[in-house]
Amino acid sequence: MGILAVATGGVGFGEMLQHAAIHGIEDTIPMLPFLFVAYLFIEWIEHYHSSSLQKTLSGGGKWGFIPGAVLGCVPQCGFSAMAANLYASRVITLGTLLSVFLVTSDEAVPLLIAVPQQWPALVMLIVCKIIIGIFAGFILDKILTKYLPADLVGGYTGNLDDCHCHHHEEKDSVWLAAIKHTIRIGLFVLIFNVVFGFFVEWIGEQAISAFLQNQGLWQPFGAALVGLIPNCASSILLTQLYLSGTLGFGAVLAGLCTNAGVGLAVLFRVNKSIKQNLFVVMLLYTISVIAGILVQILGI
Repeated sequence: MGILAVATGGVGFGEMLQHAAIHGIEDTIPMLPFLFVAYLFIEWIEHYHSSSLQKTLSGGGKWGFIPGAVLGCVPQCGFSAMAANLYASRVITLGTLLSVFLVTSDEAVPLLIAVPQQWPALVMLIVCKIIIGIFAGFILDKILTKYLPADLVGGYTGNLDDCHCHHHEEKDSVWLAAIKHTIRIGLFVLIFNVVFGFFVEWIGEQAISAFLQNQGLWQPFGAALVGLIPNCASSILLTQLYLSGTLGFGAVLAGLCTNAGVGLAVLFRVNKSIKQNLFVVMLLYTISVIAGILVQILGI
């Protein structure tokens, strides 16, 4: 305790934890109404429109990466899982799969919606991700397709009826599901805010800022690795680090491009070829890092 107090300018552990808890609660409570509205919309989509989205994606054919990139923006947790299943059944192409994965942002969209002053950044994030998704899909399906193995390219050989895709379990009403989701994610955010706030109190804002500034173009590499974690916690972590000013826009873009929700986990479960799955991960990571670096260089 004495060493910790000296390192933090004489401020004790209990006082730092108290400050972090107060600031964490203050930062989290204003987000809850916005989170609830966002999840109410998301649950409505999942309850009533999942099947139509699935049909639109699978019906895209050789240009499926376009609806894939657009529909990937829909903040629906099961959409990337749906795309993984469709690809494993060879209903969609590799380019369409990548376009969905790159554009999916899991919990980042509702979290940014919950902070009105970040809405311009949210719009920029979505626009950038759609452009990246369409561009990557075009390169894979229209230019590189003749150089890749047919079983990797996928598409056109499967039947939608053979695909056991993700379906939303309608045990709860839309309202109750939205409330549960808001509480669960709100608690994630609160815990993160308290832990991160304590970390900042302990290390010091100036030390953290100096460290991140020294990372420069390296930020997207680390953020993209975090994004590969197939869990909503990774998108929450990346978004909160961006909101706190710890990550730049290019870095959070790279992290959220690799963050395909549960899509990667489902892909490894349903697609038999480990080599193909690892190739998808490599593509996803490489494209995301390059995109993040380009955004940093352009100063967006």
